[in-house]
Amino acid sequence: MPDDDFDLTFFLPYLLNQAAEASSMQFQQFYKDRYGMLRTEWRVLFHLGLYGQMTARDIGLRAKMHKTKISRAVQKLSERRFVIRARDEDDRRVERLSLTAQGRAAYTVLHAVAQRYDAELTAEMTQSERDALRQLLLKLQYRGMAGSDRPSDKAAGKT
Repeated sequence: MPDDDFDLTFFLPYLLNQAAEASSMQFQQFYKDRYGMLRTEWRVLFHLGLYGQMTARDIGLRAKMHKTKISRAVQKLSERRFVIRARDEDDRRVERLSLTAQGRAAYTVLHAVAQRYDAELTAEMTQSERDALRQLLLKLQYRGMAGSDRPSDKAAGKT
């Protein structure tokens, strides 16, 4: 029989998802209104802005995004002239991605907006709370990267 005391609103994956959605909406509206970008597109743009030239595979590994989503985002960013695609000289199957001047300008604007938005999101928190929140989220992120895709047998009630 299911646990009647289970409250979905306090189930950590659900709560994290709800917090992520709520906290990203205003920033999402900005890059959508200003540049017509979707979430995957700004994530690709930011990775190229932060790390320089990369392959789609590199972005996928860093951003934890599926290759088809990256491919669609790169196509859209290329059409808008934010990204240049260049074939790798050693392996013609690989494309090297980098930002154009227009892409760099968009990244610069969005980077500044993201920094301000991040500060606004945590303005009601003390520095200690901000540090603790980031550390705990990183801990969950790294645990998820090291763990499997399914709940443990212990969590599933199996011993």
